Amino acid sequence: MYFQKLLNTFRFYKEFLKIKNLNNKHKRFEIVNKFPIIGENTDKTFFDKHYIYHIAWAARKLREVQPQKHIDISSSLYFSSIVSAFINTEFYDYRPPEILLDNLKVSRCDLTNLHFSSNSIFSLSCMHVVEHIGLGRYGDPINYDGDLLAINELKRVLKKGGYLLFVVPIGKKNIIYFNAHRIYTFNQIKDYFSDLELLEFTFITSKFDNTGLIKNPSNDILDNENYGCGCFLFKKP
Repeated sequence: MYFQKLLNTFRFYKEFLKIKNLNNKHKRFEIVNKFPIIGENTDKTFFDKHYIYHIAWAARKLREVQPQKHIDISSSLYFSSIVSAFINTEFYDYRPPEILLDNLKVSRCDLTNLHFSSNSIFSLSCMHVVEHIGLGRYGDPINYDGDLLAINELKRVLKKGGYLLFVVPIGKKNIIYFNAHRIYTFNQIKDYFSDLELLEFTFITSKFDNTGLIKNPSNDILDNENYGCGCFLFKKP
């Protein structure tokens, strides 16, 4: 590892001098400054499987549902900002970002006490969020059952016949990693949402492989995973 880093550093300075000499010859830019980005000269582009795939999964589910409006609670900003190009989208967060885009409303909310009326939202998402609630990571108050309060609020505001895109870490054991996140088991989430209909469960492993989205994973896959990503599509009867 150290030797590779040394080689990459040597390569950087060698190529920097080459670019600088070429600029002195052609003079298309006033200045050539060093801004070393080292170690990205790989054969493949690496990415966070959980965040690329769960967003891709959720976007495909919205394409199937085709709602007139979608409400997202604190999921990836990339998801809401892109979806808003096609669907009227509202994004709510405990720490609302200052994003200015047409077709996207951004506002504050407390997931443990949502301001929406009961049975009012047809298309709702909350992805990679609930595992953090009540652990104080984002300035929210410590509450051991904060995740359960959040889940109950999601179920309360979901309209009858409405759809919920829900994503949390799933593993073979349920664990709290304070103050980062919780990890749940598949059966645990099924129990928490037993009053909703589970239409689809798709899984993303933490392994560095090309499995992508695994629909209805086997118990063997789940029992050998410490921190996978569980994608649940629920419908309220």
